[in-house]
Amino acid sequence: MESPHFLSYAVMFLAAAVIAVSLSKRAGLGAVLGYLGAGALIGPHLLDLTPDMRAASQFSELGVILLLFIIGLELSPQRLWLMRRAVFGAGTLQVTLSALLLGGAALALGLAWKSALIVGLALALSSTAIGLQTLAERKELASPHGRLAFAILLFQDVAAIPILALIPLLGAREAPLSAAAEALAALKIIGVIGAVIVGGRLLLRPVFRMVASTQIGEVFTATALLVVLGTAWLMQYVGMQMSLGAFLAGLLLADSEFRHEIESQIEPFKGLLLGLFFLSVGVSLDLALVARQPFVIGAIVLAMLALKALVLLALGRAAGRLEFAEALRLATVLAGGGEFAFVVLNLAAQDALLDAAQRDVLIVAVTVSMALTPLSVMACARWLGARKAAPARAFDAIADTAPRVIIAGYGRMGQIVARILRAQRIPFTALESSVEQVDFSRRFGSNIYFGDPSRPELLRAAGTEKAEVFVLATDDPEANLRTARVVKRLFPHLKVVARARNRQHAFRLMDMNVDHVVRETLYSSLEMARHVLEDLGLDAKLARDRVETFERHDAAVLQAQYLVYDDEAALVQSAKDALVDLEKLFEADSASESGTAT
Repeated sequence: MESPHFLSYAVMFLAAAVIAVSLSKRAGLGAVLGYLGAGALIGPHLLDLTPDMRAASQFSELGVILLLFIIGLELSPQRLWLMRRAVFGAGTLQVTLSALLLGGAALALGLAWKSALIVGLALALSSTAIGLQTLAERKELASPHGRLAFAILLFQDVAAIPILALIPLLGAREAPLSAAAEALAALKIIGVIGAVIVGGRLLLRPVFRMVASTQIGEVFTATALLVVLGTAWLMQYVGMQMSLGAFLAGLLLADSEFRHEIESQIEPFKGLLLGLFFLSVGVSLDLALVARQPFVIGAIVLAMLALKALVLLALGRAAGRLEFAEALRLATVLAGGGEFAFVVLNLAAQDALLDAAQRDVLIVAVTVSMALTPLSVMACARWLGARKAAPARAFDAIADTAPRVIIAGYGRMGQIVARILRAQRIPFTALESSVEQVDFSRRFGSNIYFGDPSRPELLRAAGTEKAEVFVLATDDPEANLRTARVVKRLFPHLKVVARARNRQHAFRLMDMNVDHVVRETLYSSLEMARHVLEDLGLDAKLARDRVETFERHDAAVLQAQYLVYDDEAALVQSAKDALVDLEKLFEADSASESGTAT
């Protein structure tokens, strides 16, 4: 057999992924860029280790399908309905405006209007796989710009259907479809979507319940894969995006009791196949064409990134109500091209809307823009980090007020304190070092000012000397300690209530004679422990008593450990002694309860 064996390809891909991704992650570049780089390295224009990538490329599309299925699992129909405005509002605007701008540029360069329209639509689309994977790596999927990016990408998957249907109508086929044939095709699409939704609602849960009763893990995995691939195949059969079918299947199972088990079974396949997808994109990068026409490809890439970023910035600010920093992050994630552009451009070439040379240049430009996406996201994050560290605007001038309370830090804890004070009609002034947080909170009428609360002049301007209590709620331990030091030195009459991240942070605040030190996770953890005890069968009053016993004991231990916190050996021994004492306390409580019961 002269063609390379499957195992040799598998070994080569796995080795490239392990080495390249490890190096890329160590350099802080992320896994996606590592996969793309590995693909380019083993591709035909460098080491030439991949003479035939067609089968691997088709197989790698399963990674995108599984990614959309898992995203569907994490949503519910109710949550998707709440997102309808972002999906169909912001998504429609992004695709339409980007396509008009990019198509207009293509028209100005001499393309016919039909070709320019298809080019604009193709380049308006973004990479679902790279965008969502990059957001997941950076833990930004739940952020405001991450949610809007997901909504836009979801609409783009839906928009793929009419784009594909439009190409034959604009192309040079001799026998276009009749009105009856087009109506039949539309009915087929609607019928399949309806069948997936109705069938999924009626059949999926009983099927998974029956399979789960067998208690055979591999059968459950096979069933999950059958559902994903079956719905994807049905969508492809009627000319729709396979990933959209997988997303629908995940959505139908989002409220089921099997959601977490299915996700754990699919996750390993998704990761490996997504990696193969990124590798195949890297392999397809035609470096020889880049070397022959660098200025043309560079101009297309820059135009695509600039025009799409402009649209996304405007949408983020207007439709998404994002701060500038969030809108900029949205633009860097979605400004690049997408994998679906390859399908659109190839189909456009088949229908004589583009010649082969134009198609090849555009495909390379899209591939380069996809490779630039992780780098753009990383560069944007670093620039915004530097910008946040050195704020562009001066600290706010504070009007002459007489607050009873000063709140330093207006994050999660500071806002809760402020809401309670406002409900009690107690005047307060909040100080916050984040420009974005200040601008956002002012929309709700909060009396908040931008500035560094550790600066003496800002504290005086805020009327701190007239206040009675200083709430120190900043989440940065070093900034927290710096502010506490200044407040205790300049305003010794103030009662200081300070947030502490952990015991060591609490000890350092206690060194400054802070009046009340509140560990940020203590009370929520105690509440969780109480619920756990009740769920294990303890009486509600008994569970509450046990938690209160622990709270009193822990407060005493904190005071005892404060005396030796700079001596590690003594601190460790104190923790061991505290555990023994706590066990004796619980045993004494149990004995007392038993005596009372008898």
